[in-house]
Amino acid sequence: MPDRANSIIVSLDVSTLAEAERLAVRLAGAVAAVKIGKQLFTAEGPAAVRAMHAAGFRVFLDLKYHDIPNTVAGAVESAAALGVWMLNVHASGGAAMLRAAASALAGAPAGRRPLLLGVTVLTSLGDPDIREAWGTTRTVSEQVAHLAVAARTAGLDGVVASPQEIRLIRRSCGADFLIVTPGVRPAASARDDQRRVMTPGEAIRAGADYLVIGRPITAAPDPAEAAARIAEECRAATTDH
Repeated sequence: MPDRANSIIVSLDVSTLAEAERLAVRLAGAVAAVKIGKQLFTAEGPAAVRAMHAAGFRVFLDLKYHDIPNTVAGAVESAAALGVWMLNVHASGGAAMLRAAASALAGAPAGRRPLLLGVTVLTSLGDPDIREAWGTTRTVSEQVAHLAVAARTAGLDGVVASPQEIRLIRRSCGADFLIVTPGVRPAASARDDQRRVMTPGEAIRAGADYLVIGRPITAAPDPAEAAARIAEECRAATTDH
């Protein structure tokens, strides 16, 4: 379980490197990791990763690879070469794709292998959405558990899942399986486009390892102060259970 000061991953939902660097300056010392997703990476590419490393942050590269096994393996190798701390693939890509992603990291230098996560079900989706999109009769919770077990079986380090499925994943995959949770909102924050949400304290009490938080921190008047409040809530939650 990570130190709660370091369990917050700030999502850099911006479109330019200049914006990301301004946020990095304001967050220095408040969090240890940032998430670079499709918006920033599409605009700026690997330069965004290098800039965040230069600013002293670990990087979660959130590109959610989902393709044929060989293509995903190559993408994972390239991400590892950038020195990212964490990256992800869609767990719904199938067993062969997941195994290829895990195998692509087998030759990473000692101490430099990134953590590999499987994305389960996006936090914007509910039961009707997955029935329509995938034709499944499973509920979201059942689908998340199914994909989490598939990710663990394939050799991944953990999953990305909403906080509402944390306890189910723990029961299915064990205490050493990493759970990274988006859909985390302080009590006073808007849900925006998230459906399956919890507060930071609730997510930590449920068993989350890392919390991905964007707008409640990056849109705050003082991002570092907002991050500090959330970190304190997380620390308090660890003493409650």
